[in-house]
Amino acid sequence: MNSTWRLENPAKLDGDLMKIILGPASVELGAKVAQLLGIEAVSVYSKIFPDGEVYVRLEGAVDGDEVVVVQTTNYPQDTKLIQLALIADAAKRHGAEKVTAVVPYLAYSRQDKVFLQGEAISIEAIARMLKAAGIDSLVTVNVHQEKVLERFPFPTLNLSAVPLLAEHYKKRGLRGAFALAPDKGAIHIAEQANRILSGGCGYLEKHRDRYTGQVSVERGTFDVAGRTVIIFDDIISTGGTIVAAARILKELGAEDVYAACVHPLLVGDAEKRIMEAGVKEVVGTDSIPGPAGKVSLAPLISEALKEYKIG
Repeated sequence: MNSTWRLENPAKLDGDLMKIILGPASVELGAKVAQLLGIEAVSVYSKIFPDGEVYVRLEGAVDGDEVVVVQTTNYPQDTKLIQLALIADAAKRHGAEKVTAVVPYLAYSRQDKVFLQGEAISIEAIARMLKAAGIDSLVTVNVHQEKVLERFPFPTLNLSAVPLLAEHYKKRGLRGAFALAPDKGAIHIAEQANRILSGGCGYLEKHRDRYTGQVSVERGTFDVAGRTVIIFDDIISTGGTIVAAARILKELGAEDVYAACVHPLLVGDAEKRIMEAGVKEVVGTDSIPGPAGKVSLAPLISEALKEYKIG
């Protein structure tokens, strides 16, 4: 279904009407959002039983409230998704009127269609699970393909953190840097960054083998000789795409290369491999807690909750 959002009455942010539930995966981010909005934060006690099952308990009252659960779903994705579902169930069970899930990194969103015969569409299965658990609406950040949200059984909102990343580099004196997307499908990301950096933008041609996942990147038609280039992407996982792009940029004469992403998964030695390919720094948001998450999503999320409501 299509999602519609309308202007929110600011009174809805009164502490007696809305509360932030701090999901175990996003305690710090959730606390920042609550602080910016000036509303109460509800902690969650969570543990993993010896057999691997998840336990959660709300440590505050939610009866009669609209609640916002802030819970990202990076590795271990399954555990964090179950935590989110159980928190939603607990909130509804204990009287919450509405549950909005703020899921900065939405796991399984990259499997949004059948690529090979016999596959599941993972993100649709996840959406149905969250609906069944009691979630009424969802806010996410730079989901891999925004169109997939049209198939969710509840209203959704997709925010973009790319301007925050571009502002981060602008404040560091890199205004005028060239914004590069790793493939044509991500050119909109580079265009968003360019509106702030004003140094031009372009993209490389990327091809991924559907069976092996191997990525190959081809040169684009742009001149970056002697220039600073920032590669912008939604997700950096193994780093293969960024490594290939950085090597091409160095061959084209780029002076300095940086990498910026919304979701810095950085699996294994990904960051080390990226740096060895000539990238000076990898910067992401705190959608994924960790050293690379230097840019906080709290202002973006708090403004969205303050300005919009689902209709």
